[in-house]
Amino acid sequence: MDLSCFKAYDLRGRVPEQLNPELAELIGRAYVAVTGARRVIVGYDIRLSSPDIAKALSAGLMAAGADVYDIGLCGTEQVYFATSHYRMDGGIMVTASHNPKDHNGMKMVGPESRPISSDNGLNDIRDRVLEPFEDAVAPGQLESLKVEADYVEHLLGYVDRDTLGPMKIVVNAGNGGAGLVIDALEAALPFEFIKVHHQPDGAFPNGVPNPILEENRAATAEAVVEHQAAMGIAWDGDYDRCFFFDENGRFIEGYYIVGLLADQFLRKAGGGKVIHDPRLTWNTLDLVAAAGGEAIESKTGHAFIKQRMRDEDAVYGGEMSAHHYFRDFAYCDSGMIPWLLVAERLCQSGQSLSSLIDARIDAYPASGEINRTIANPPEVIAAIEQAYGGPATSVSHVDGLSVAFDDWRFNLRMSNTEPVVRLNVESRGDRALMEAKTAELLAEMERLNG
Repeated sequence: MDLSCFKAYDLRGRVPEQLNPELAELIGRAYVAVTGARRVIVGYDIRLSSPDIAKALSAGLMAAGADVYDIGLCGTEQVYFATSHYRMDGGIMVTASHNPKDHNGMKMVGPESRPISSDNGLNDIRDRVLEPFEDAVAPGQLESLKVEADYVEHLLGYVDRDTLGPMKIVVNAGNGGAGLVIDALEAALPFEFIKVHHQPDGAFPNGVPNPILEENRAATAEAVVEHQAAMGIAWDGDYDRCFFFDENGRFIEGYYIVGLLADQFLRKAGGGKVIHDPRLTWNTLDLVAAAGGEAIESKTGHAFIKQRMRDEDAVYGGEMSAHHYFRDFAYCDSGMIPWLLVAERLCQSGQSLSSLIDARIDAYPASGEINRTIANPPEVIAAIEQAYGGPATSVSHVDGLSVAFDDWRFNLRMSNTEPVVRLNVESRGDRALMEAKTAELLAEMERLNG
């Protein structure tokens, strides 16, 4: 049996070769055998294969004795919300997020929506799939659960609705699931939504929703300019990530959104701890300190960030990859809460999004994440450390290699999910220096790669 769909944090693979209803049914049985769950949330995204995979998954869960609470077509964060809000034993989302349309997958959580990944049960579930199963003496029951009303009310609890005013916002769901939530929020908000690629469509007529790819940004950017909107927002397919465009249609790197949200949250909460990843840090550190908070660095990846947030009781966590985590959202990531907070900030401050971001880009210009395929990443990273570590003011290995000097720094790390190394460079107010050092590092990596 091909179990190559099991990855470090989730399941992802081509349908039907790597993931299909037969395997999904076994995964449901194995999930119960490993976790002991008795009440499990199941939801699925808009992919054409998702209903059948979710149905088979549910059949396996019930055959093993678990009651399934089916929340239907949704986003990953609604599985997180429902699992924690209704105090379930676990939840499984059938989704392949931004992967090609002939792929599918699953994201699994346990009680309190704690992630199940390769270091705390996912590999056990994979291995259990290969063993024989017996049906439970008493099979589980299937129940439909409507979560939209509670979920929307929870989302609206993050903003002061009395301070919100009329605003034109472009929203691009990429034919994923986000449009359904926007429609549900619309009646409660004074915003005018310009809807792009709005209808859920698992055939992805406008391409797979992945706004991190430059070629997928034009539709949002052009709509912002055409309609003179205050900002644009685009989501991936299961909308656990959101991406921002300012009023000029400019795409904003996720790094600067982390700082903006940290500042916004700390001011609302009156201080607290913020978790951030090590790739780009100086802007976040600056803003968190100014807002009276404490910034804490964590290894990149949702399982690491969520655990560190729990350990530190952090109010907010952010990654430059556009994942944003919230303590009151079971420490999980949401693609809806961030844009509500940014919209609130625009309404309350009377400032444009570009004016909030421009000063931060000028203060800490960054390269953005640059990926390179390299034959032997550990050797190259070790050689880069040898070359740059000596004169540096600090060298860290929290996640890959972070090297800082007085006026610039970089992080070089191997991907958790792909055979590439990722480089991020930033400086203190000196774009030319940042660009020069980026080019220098890339040339050195190329030379070392032979």
